[in-house]
This record gives sequence, structure tokens and C-alpha cells, in this order.
Amino acid sequence: MKTNRVTAIFNLILFKLLLSGVVFAQEESENKFNTGVDFYSNYIWRGSVYGTGPAIQPSLEFVSGNFAVGVWGSFDAHGYQEADLYLNYNLFPGLAIGFTDYYYPDLLYLDYSPISGSHAFEASLRFERSGFSLQANYIINQAGGAGSLGGDKYFEAGYDFGSFNIFAGAGDGWHTYDPGTGTGRFNVCNVGIGTTRTIKVTDSLKIPLTGQIVINPDQEKLIIVAGFSF
Repeated sequence: MKTNRVTAIFNLILFKLLLSGVVFAQEESENKFNTGVDFYSNYIWRGSVYGTGPAIQPSLEFVSGNFAVGVWGSFDAHGYQEADLYLNYNLFPGLAIGFTDYYYPDLLYLDYSPISGSHAFEASLRFERSGFSLQANYIINQAGGAGSLGGDKYFEAGYDFGSFNIFAGAGDGWHTYDPGTGTGRFNVCNVGIGTTRTIKVTDSLKIPLTGQIVINPDQEKLIIVAGFSF
């Protein structure tokens, strides 16, 4: 019961901050909003494929100074649904902390139980400087419906060379979950290379096109994904 109350409080705080951000932006200026949509051949996250086939990924974000709050989702034609609320705060240039509520709309929204819970809450720390990036992520709770085990960790390092970028990540828990054992041992699960180019349609319309080759050593899989953004 204590876990249920804690996760419910986290979710309520996140929702209220998102709502207050929207109200504040309406009062101040509409240029505080960022909205967009991505189209990808597959939804790949930390080395694993989620859903089946092409994915539509809409987003809405409100930014004020060093603070950002938003919602991001992924949906495909075969029924996969995900809708994540998030908070980010830049402590100083290059270093940010964050909090994400991973939610899956085919599950009951108010279910915070460890057995069938629909929300996985993650705290994160990210550092970026001169093309180099590091991130550390930690799942706070167990949520059987969402798939988190509680205490799930993920670490990633990357470098952007300008024309392309490389990255490598390792984790445990739901990142490397084995249904046979019911556990997820710590292992490398996300290694890849990516690039982005801009397609000029008109002088006022330019579309970013992104491609990645991803290897998941834990699952022994190679994945190729491409997508564009508006």
C-alpha cells in the first residue's frame, strides 16, 4: 500500500505541473510551446523494439527558462500505445535532471499496484558537453502492467561527430527482462550509430530525416530504423 500511495503522489504532482505549465503559457505567450510529430519505421527504445511496424510519435512541450514539462507518445496500427509525461530541469549548461512517467493507455490509468500497475516512474541525470553525452536512469517502482521490476537501471554514453553519432548503453530490469527467469540481469543492450540529414522541400519547409543501425547484444538482434520529423 505504501508503494501505491507514493506512485500515486508522484503522478499527481507530475500532472499538476503539466497543467499549470499549460495555463501559465496561455497567460504569458504561446511561443512557450513546442509541438511536433515523428514518423518512424519502428519504435526502438534503448535497444528494444516496441510495437509492430511504423509508429507515429506526437509530442507537446512547454518550456520556461531551465524548466520543461511535456507529454510524448508512440502509437502504431497494430494497437501499441504509449503516453509519457515528463519533467526536465537544467541545473546548469550541460547538466539536467528529469522525471518520466511511462504509461500505456491500454491499461487502467489509476492502477499503481506492483502487480498490474500501469505507470513506471523514472528519475534521470544527463550530461552533455562538446558532442559528448552521458546519462543515468533509475526506475523507482515495480509496475507489472507497465513491465518495470523496480530498481531498473540504464546507463548510456554517446558522441556526436557532427555528420554522425555513436552510442552505447547497458541496463537491467525491464531493459533485459528474461520471461524464463523473471529477472533482467545487467548487460549491454543498446549499441549503435546514427545520422541525420535535412531534406529541403521548399525554402520554408525542411524535413529532418534520421536513420540508425542498432545492435542489442543482450537479445542478439540487429535493428535498422529510419524516420522523419515535423
